[in-house]
Amino acid sequence: MIASRYEEANRNQVRTKPPSEKFSPSPITQISDTGLSKLWLQDLALKILYFQGYLTGYELSESISLPYTSVVDNIVDSLKKEKFLEVKGSSMGLGEGSYQYGITEAGIKRAREALERSQYAGPAPVPLEEYNKAIRRQSLGKLNVSKSLLGKYLSHLILSDEIYNRVGPAINSGTSIFIYGPPGNGKTSIARAVGDMIMRESIFIPYSLYIEGHVVKLYDSVNHQRIETEEVNESGTGNLKTGLRRDLRWVHIKRPFIVVGGELTLTDLDLVFNDTTKFYEAPFQLKAAGGLLLVDDFGRQMVRPTDLLNRWIVPLENQIDYLTLHTGRKVEVPFNELIVFSTNLPPKDLVDEAFLRRLRHKIKIGDPSFEDYRAIFKNAAKKRNIPFNDENLAYLIKKWYLKKERNLRGSHPKEICDHIIDISKFLNCKPEMTRDLLDRAANAFFVEL
Repeated sequence: MIASRYEEANRNQVRTKPPSEKFSPSPITQISDTGLSKLWLQDLALKILYFQGYLTGYELSESISLPYTSVVDNIVDSLKKEKFLEVKGSSMGLGEGSYQYGITEAGIKRAREALERSQYAGPAPVPLEEYNKAIRRQSLGKLNVSKSLLGKYLSHLILSDEIYNRVGPAINSGTSIFIYGPPGNGKTSIARAVGDMIMRESIFIPYSLYIEGHVVKLYDSVNHQRIETEEVNESGTGNLKTGLRRDLRWVHIKRPFIVVGGELTLTDLDLVFNDTTKFYEAPFQLKAAGGLLLVDDFGRQMVRPTDLLNRWIVPLENQIDYLTLHTGRKVEVPFNELIVFSTNLPPKDLVDEAFLRRLRHKIKIGDPSFEDYRAIFKNAAKKRNIPFNDENLAYLIKKWYLKKERNLRGSHPKEICDHIIDISKFLNCKPEMTRDLLDRAANAFFVEL
């Protein structure tokens, strides 16, 4: 028998070691393994056929992300017996999996009834209980970040040993970090570098979740970076002896790194029900499970900081979050990610002592020293092929910082060098650190407040 695309895809993928010994999706061998009722899966199959038209058994298997043998063939046989499906022809392959199926009038009626309840028509969802167990087994809690590894990811930044010695343990906690300090000194850059470091590992998440008859879409191609590999081990994932393949309702992704900013609202932190499609979109913190959630520009959201903080108190304290269905029912999910709050605003204007106590690590990123500012400027000039001039840098600092009582900022050298390039192009001269070009650049960059 010719294998389905589902099975072919597994064979053709590059085999690597599993991303983690903590969890690998077990293979599906029968309908009961899905944790879903046969009736629910029948409705899902009918909705897929209703939207996509004629499909072979193997194509339906691919769309529903379940194996054809012993699962989809069972569903198709039941739908044929009830006259909801009929055979329309056959592809060039052999066996019933190559038969092309079409939905009947009775099938259309039942599909429409199912669509009135939910228009979800994608990969079969994973029950919430299975997801909760899996995401706990893929926790960040066992991170072991060394100073050398951290240095590799922060090498593009000029940071003091004190910052390294505080950021490293904060990451290893796998819980929460509060980064604060004046703007332009690398808070967001540090958080993004940490995110890149976390993404060197991978986990499995479901395409969608099944919660009390409702579907929650979890996998997000914008926020999740998929890894196209087949996982092989001796415990069942891609077992070579049996030929079984892992449950393809789960997606292999890099650990998530999700950034939210001033657009964040309280609504974004709960299940979002679409009245038209009648299924849910997962909130940001659920999509970030097993990875990093960066709340950037904290305090500048459209909701009051205190309201936003109150929403985080229980998850930060108990590592558990509660999400609300549109029926009013609350469901429990693990709060299993490293959450980073980054702000330019004074902490006293945002948080109280009780909330700060719930944040494991607090890190202040202050202004660079004169030595660090010089090193940052030298790096910025080198990247832009601008000859570095120590004497004229001292001139810049004296005239535009000391006399103006202006603070040094880590982001200024890059901006000033970019202005030098812009001005030199206009003047048709070489970009250099001359006093004239530095004055012109500083005059264009700085604003008197």
